[in-house]
Amino acid sequence: MLIPYFILSRRAVLHWDIIGLPGLVAIVLGASILIRCIVDFARVGRGTLAPVDPPLTLVIRGLYRYVRNPMYVGVVVVLLGESALFGSTSLLLYTAVFFLLANLFVLLYEEPSLRARFGESYEQYRRSVGRWIPRRMQ
Repeated sequence: MLIPYFILSRRAVLHWDIIGLPGLVAIVLGASILIRCIVDFARVGRGTLAPVDPPLTLVIRGLYRYVRNPMYVGVVVVLLGESALFGSTSLLLYTAVFFLLANLFVLLYEEPSLRARFGESYEQYRRSVGRWIPRRMQ
């Protein structure tokens, strides 16, 4: 949240036009995705998104039935919405860098950790649900 704030704080101007208004919708949609995922982590996984208190069980319900990383998708949707609402190409560039780094983090840390922690149940989940592109779990 701080990096977009610093990017926008220099010369941010709200754009209430044909691009800005859908940006506001995207911000609300992305925030809703994040909230839903946090609730699922607490209720279903009995944990949080914090590395010190991860879910105790593999969360494959809710939005996780369609995509393995809905929290990152939610963040990207919020950032894209902010980019549109404020007409910021700098924030759009940051969004691309964020997605690249998130993808590397998922590939190099999260997926191996989940594989080690949940074994075959994670492998089955991984095979049936897309990492970024929604696909309903079989």
